[in-house]
Parts: sequence; C-alpha cells; structure tokens
Amino acid sequence: MKISAISQFSHDDIELKPIERVYDGFFKINTYRFHHALFAGGKSVEVKREILERGHAVAVLPYDPATDQVLLIEQIRIGALASKQSPWLLECIAGMADGSSDYEEVAKREAFEEAGIELNELEFMMSYLSSPGGTTERLYLYLARTDLAGYQGGIFGLDNEDEDIKTHVMSYDEAMLRLEQGEIDNAATVISLQWLALNKQRILSDWKNS
Repeated sequence: MKISAISQFSHDDIELKPIERVYDGFFKINTYRFHHALFAGGKSVEVKREILERGHAVAVLPYDPATDQVLLIEQIRIGALASKQSPWLLECIAGMADGSSDYEEVAKREAFEEAGIELNELEFMMSYLSSPGGTTERLYLYLARTDLAGYQGGIFGLDNEDEDIKTHVMSYDEAMLRLEQGEIDNAATVISLQWLALNKQRILSDWKNS
C-alpha cells in the first residue's frame, strides 16, 4: 500500500535567492540563501547554508544466490581517520555518476574498474540522500546477481584516480556479522546489506523463477 507524503510543504514554500559558487575545486561549494515556510505559519528569517555540490553516486552489492556470498571491496577512506581505528573500510562497489542518469551503466562500469567483474542482472534497491543538510548528493543502490564461485579476486582500481582496492568475497552470514559488530559502518554498505536481509527471500524466489 502506497501512502502519500507527510509534509505539507513543497518547493513553492521556499523563496530562494540566486545561488553563489564560493569554492570550485575537486569539490564544489555553493551558498544558498533562502526563506522558508514555518510550521506555525509565516516565513523564516533569511537562512544561509554552504552546500557541497558533489553530484550523485551509485553503489552496487554483488550477490551470488547459489553460494550465498557477497563481494565487498576494501580501500582507504581518509575521512574515517578521525573516528575509526583503521580507515581501510569494507564497502560496496561505488562511484560517482558524473552527470549520467544511466545509473545501471555506472554500476557496471564501477564493478569492472573496482573488482574486475562484468554485471548483467541488476535489481534496483533504493535511493537516498546522503546528508541533505550539507550536500545535494543522492545515492542509487543496486543488488547484482553475480557468479562468485570461480572469482579469483585481486587488487583493482584506476591509477589516475589514486585507487588501491582489494576485493573480498564472503558468505552472507559473515557480512551480516561484520555489520552487526560495527566493522561495516559506511552508509551505502549498511543500507545495502540491510535491504538484502529484508528482501532476501523474495529475491531468491524471483531469481529462481527468472
């Protein structure tokens, strides 16, 4: 059963001034100035927010229904240095869409670059805003039906993007245990594994009949 959106407000309830670019490097930062409708009525004072314009991204979780295994990648994430014992994280395969709206094609490209695998059958899981208080980025998540039985693994990544990526194939149960123990703690991978846990029986049934 589909239910309607809960918010009473829409784009029409925002008075947005011209957006100003304040930083234009590897990342881009814009300043937004706006008034917005208030729950109690009337409108807010002018609000100023610096927003990271990162673009949208795609993540894909390869899953083998025959062996009940998933493939995750490991790479350094320097942003984790401040709060994690090791900033080498277990993650889904992922990459920036770079303006493309063909998110399945982005997932296939990243899977080949980061894990050396070719994906054919993708199941859209969901999309979500990564941190809408500070960035416009939206992530699109996919589950990929993958044959991992003969996968050799290795080290992958693009030299021109300074990538150093190691692949890990593990059982579904091991991945869920690593999630439960907090080793896997980045949003796209947490959400993808939880989605698989919630939908696993349906996915196995659908794939068996396809």
